[in-house]
Amino acid sequence: MAMQFDKIPTTVITGFLGSGKTTLVRHILENNEGRRIAVIVNEFGEMGVDGDIIEQCAIGCEDEKAGENVIELPNGCLCCTVQEEFFPVMKELVDRRDQIDHILIETSGLALPKPLVEAFNWPEIKSSCTVDAVITVVDGPAAAEGLFAAHPEKVDEMRKMDENLDHESPLHELFEDQLAAADLVLLNKTDQMDDQQKSTVHELLDKELPQSVKVIETRFGHAELEVLLGQQAASEDHIHKVVDHHSQHHGEDGEPDHDHDDFDSVNIDLADIDLDKLLAVLSDLVNEHEIYRIKGFLSIPGKSMRCVLQGVGRRFDHYFDRPWQADETRFSKLVFIGHDLDEAALKSALDSLLQQAA
Repeated sequence: MAMQFDKIPTTVITGFLGSGKTTLVRHILENNEGRRIAVIVNEFGEMGVDGDIIEQCAIGCEDEKAGENVIELPNGCLCCTVQEEFFPVMKELVDRRDQIDHILIETSGLALPKPLVEAFNWPEIKSSCTVDAVITVVDGPAAAEGLFAAHPEKVDEMRKMDENLDHESPLHELFEDQLAAADLVLLNKTDQMDDQQKSTVHELLDKELPQSVKVIETRFGHAELEVLLGQQAASEDHIHKVVDHHSQHHGEDGEPDHDHDDFDSVNIDLADIDLDKLLAVLSDLVNEHEIYRIKGFLSIPGKSMRCVLQGVGRRFDHYFDRPWQADETRFSKLVFIGHDLDEAALKSALDSLLQQAA
């Protein structure tokens, strides 16, 4: 008789750009307590920055197998690749179900969680996997600054009062959709918030979330695994009740229309770069362009380790993640994610910086 296995619990981690999803995944992997965890990373843009970072954390494996359980979907928003790529990836994991205790899916910051969760109702997946929980990670400082609004009319009112504000951003609706699908919300980066900012964001979340959805304050996504995993929410059974605010992203029949005109992704290769000068240029670019997120790897002169750079809005974080290998070609590369980006202008500004350093 063939051995029988329970359904594989799957945690879907969603959240806006730069909210800390990758840091949360790293936290879970580094504290897996013996769990065999497969990771699906969904990346927006040509360079899999987040996937590469997470692959460094494939602990618990022999060196030659490190990263074997990290699967990266390369074609952007998961809700738009779900039919083309999600099913074969899940089928591969189901075929190895005796080797897997849990699946983590980190969605792109531009993805709608509902279509992904609904895919778990497909017979081929439903019989083998269940959504243990949808965890929405909220960038606390960004929310406190008013980058997301629960009520579009208030955003429009602010736009009319301040000529420097752009038209109502679709990101507000995306933020609401990510909250609407949540079984658990992590209010992240609370170490960067004061009590008034926390109160403001909690009030915003309370208006959007039912009482059954708990909000946990976190720093660097650190929370007990007993809280993050094992919720047994079976989200696929009730996700149909979630209202999509972002209806223009999908047709009335629920099929994606593949319209991503709201978002651009620009990849720029650089040489060795002075970090302080680069941050000054990037700050200017954020002020001049509608840039939502900047991330990438940097080769810093005089430093033997690779630098990881991540920016959301006007805030930038950077850290050194690993040494450059002896046989590795050092490089610097940035990915800009935003709206109506002028690729030529971005490259020109960075080229000027490099010329000054030459």
